[in-house]
Amino acid sequence: MISTSPRATSVAGEPDAMSAREVLDLARSQQAAEDAAAARKLEAAARWADLHPPQSRHHAASFTLDGIEHEEAIAGDGCPTVAEFCIAELGTVLGISTTAAKRLIGHALELRHRLPRLWAAVHAGCVPAWRARLVAEATIHATPALTPASVAWIDAQVTPFAAKVGPAQLDRLVAEAIARQHPAEPVDPDDPHPACPDGRHVTIDADQVGFGGTTSVAAQLDLADALDLDHALQTGAAELKALGSTESLGARRAMALGHLARRQLALDLASATRLAADTDLAGQPTSLPAARALEFHLHFSAGLAGGLEIDHLGRMDEGQRLMVLDLVKSWCGDSHTKITVKPVIDLNTELTAPGYQPTGRQREQIALRDRTCVFPWCSQPARRCDLDHTVPFDHHAACDDPAQPGATTTSNLGALCRRHHRLKTHGRWQVSQPASGVFRWTSPHGHTYRRDSTGTTRVDSDPDPPAPPNRSSRAA
Repeated sequence: MISTSPRATSVAGEPDAMSAREVLDLARSQQAAEDAAAARKLEAAARWADLHPPQSRHHAASFTLDGIEHEEAIAGDGCPTVAEFCIAELGTVLGISTTAAKRLIGHALELRHRLPRLWAAVHAGCVPAWRARLVAEATIHATPALTPASVAWIDAQVTPFAAKVGPAQLDRLVAEAIARQHPAEPVDPDDPHPACPDGRHVTIDADQVGFGGTTSVAAQLDLADALDLDHALQTGAAELKALGSTESLGARRAMALGHLARRQLALDLASATRLAADTDLAGQPTSLPAARALEFHLHFSAGLAGGLEIDHLGRMDEGQRLMVLDLVKSWCGDSHTKITVKPVIDLNTELTAPGYQPTGRQREQIALRDRTCVFPWCSQPARRCDLDHTVPFDHHAACDDPAQPGATTTSNLGALCRRHHRLKTHGRWQVSQPASGVFRWTSPHGHTYRRDSTGTTRVDSDPDPPAPPNRSSRAA
């Protein structure tokens, strides 16, 4: 809370008589300290890569196995590669995902080896590390790939201005510098179909779901197709308004796009008032197939006090977002929506399969229990992950052998994305499951982490993590 008195109160409870100038000086010094720390973190990432060069294939066997550690090229041409499995350990220490750690190391190597002027400016305190990383990200992923000479030219052009312009201007400056290193090839006027990269796409970001059940759609269309789509959306929005919709124009255009996806407009063309001519060969009225086929995994709390009462706010597995019950009702109440209700799965029940392969019910139970990959800080949805035996399954033991160390049972299974599944199998990480859904990971350098349905916790000083609280049943 901000005090309105002349003298604010500090965190320790003592009067804080700092003037406005002193507060600004404090903020400025803290920002400088933050920038310096970010520069040192880049330096640490580069040195970590130096300590983990790819293992030489000349000292290995004459054959390789799928899934074993390989060298990882994470920066541009001219930068050293690194051993793949080292990336995860740096990420866990920093409390970030393996993907974010890979990006950090890649930016550090790109700056140090291909953008040396910018690298020096960062360590001199002239350019914030986050600005330099924007440039590194652009040069690493430029298409076509930039040569070291081209990047050196960009380095000379961008560094003097990197700290003087805003992020948007910096993006334009880097894009212009890259474009100058890739001049467009001359177009043959006699060629009726000149070669050019096809950038058309439609991308639906279903992993990022808003509180109101919305998601973003981005597209690059042929101009004629774009104009046709705009006309269809404008027409659909006008029809919705004529039918009584009070939504905004933007909302009605979005609704019209959904109707187009279901190959129908606002009217229910399969109702009882359909045309008599719309019949099959036997003279029976035909019906349209389900126009909406949605598959979501939603969880709502329910109580039986005075009748069944369902909480108005639930959780959706897709995107790990909150979901309003009324919105789900509106989806299910729309015309031609096929609804499938799956049975409830008790997450506290121990399910066992007789062999190596988990059953479908086990897969659903583990996906509901773990939610994401169980490696520290990984957020890959569990439904996209492999099911891993925490204690490896012994294929030489009989399926019903009581001495089978790695039985296919709930308390010995966990969701692991393919990257971290390979790391567990071929790396030097150790993992145990002291309680069902609780995973204890130890890195090659001895750092320990506890991973459960609530997230990741560093437990280097906690040798015996407590079991998780009792979990209620979840609907599939």
